[in-house]
Amino acid sequence: MYFSDYKQHPIMTVKPSLLWEYDLTNFDYQAMRLVVVQRVIERGWPDDFYAIFNLYGEDGVYQATKEIAYLNPIDMNFVHVVFGIHLEELKCYHNKDRPRHWKS
Repeated sequence: MYFSDYKQHPIMTVKPSLLWEYDLTNFDYQAMRLVVVQRVIERGWPDDFYAIFNLYGEDGVYQATKEIAYLNPIDMNFVHVVFGIHLEELKCYHNKDRPRHWKS
């Protein structure tokens, strides 16, 4: 795994700009795990990945990734290659063909 050395980066935090619409003074990172992991996958830098692995652990990040309802195809393939999660295990992979309300 690419981020297997995350324990060597214990002080990393998720950039507040990834969660711009939330009030982070009382933000519950455990309850909002799916949102945090999705934002880091979509827009995060390596420091953000280290932060989520320190917050949730490897199993927590992998389980959250599998439960995310939507990722674009590029992010799905990133998760597959970097985390080693098979596409068929991703909820978003099974939702990819479902029509979205913004599509005709």
